[in-house]
Amino acid sequence: MENGTNPVIQHIVDHMPKLTPKGRILGNYVVQHPQKAVFMTTKELAAACRVSEATVVRFVSQLGYATYGVFLQALRDLVNSGMTLQDRVDLPGLRGAEGDRLGRVMAEEMENMRQLYQTIDRETLNALVDQLGEAASVYVAGSRLSYTFAYYLGWSLSKVRKGVNILKGSDSTAFDRLNNANPDALVLIVATSRYPNELIRLAKVTRRLGQTLFVMADSPLCPLFPFAHQKLVVPAQSIPYIGYIAAMSSVISYLVLELAARQRQQVGSHQEKLEQIYLENDILFNLPLAAEPRK
Repeated sequence: MENGTNPVIQHIVDHMPKLTPKGRILGNYVVQHPQKAVFMTTKELAAACRVSEATVVRFVSQLGYATYGVFLQALRDLVNSGMTLQDRVDLPGLRGAEGDRLGRVMAEEMENMRQLYQTIDRETLNALVDQLGEAASVYVAGSRLSYTFAYYLGWSLSKVRKGVNILKGSDSTAFDRLNNANPDALVLIVATSRYPNELIRLAKVTRRLGQTLFVMADSPLCPLFPFAHQKLVVPAQSIPYIGYIAAMSSVISYLVLELAARQRQQVGSHQEKLEQIYLENDILFNLPLAAEPRK
């Protein structure tokens, strides 16, 4: 992890001359040990740097963060994007008794959902619903873990509107399909840390082709954001071992449900044709109808 080039760490470094001597001790500790600091309470960070908890609170305030929690979230985004799989073996969620792990996973996902509900940019979220309804065609792309979300979003959207295409970042034909797409197409890339480079390349090509690019990611530090016309952060409160799914899945569910509600008439006609195709081609399993009662 190149700390010096990261905006969170650089922000601390830039503020060093203005900090008190004890504040500089805290700053140096965080810059040198972000993976430790991100899991510390104010009391633990104070003890590690041999300062008071009040000094920690002042340090965070001097950096411009409203609360210690907001500071930790910024640090969390930095650490999460740079942690290797080996680093994640030491995450708190893997410690403790096996019986506690299920509860911990559930608690972390519930906390992620709480944070999502409190911080999601609803104006941008609903602007995305408008774009999904108005665009002549929609291309949804993802890679590795984020392909799971891209496929879920693309598959669900195809049930409420036409012209939906799903792109896999690792498939080089994605570039061909974007090149053949209409210039007024909406390209929506779902990105989760650790942000595959192939999605960055897709974002660059999308901008070069002049299509509208919307990026939905789990951190404001997502490297695709500089290429996006619009962006939406779907945050997580804690650092995952592999990845969290509840928050991003919930946002996708909302997008599809809201679009279906706004365009009820068009959706009804589209779904009627789909169901007819399913029935004619015996696509889905159907329970047999109950036998008619004998007379």
